[in-house]
Amino acid sequence: MTDTDPGAAPLYRVAELTEVSDQSIGEALNREVGDGYRFESIHFVIQPGNRRPTMAFLFFTRMQEQEK
Repeated sequence: MTDTDPGAAPLYRVAELTEVSDQSIGEALNREVGDGYRFESIHFVIQPGNRRPTMAFLFFTRMQEQEK
């Protein structure tokens, strides 16, 4: 993350998708970004001998004010 506010701490969220399709990925992205998170990366789980991913993990972050 590029935010350097010393009073803020990153808050992370991981979305696990067991149904991997363009529709399910789009819905997850829209839901989390709508909640104020920023998309960081996506990682796919692929079984040997199968070209289609069986799961996907989407990683998100957002800045949260630290309590004093």
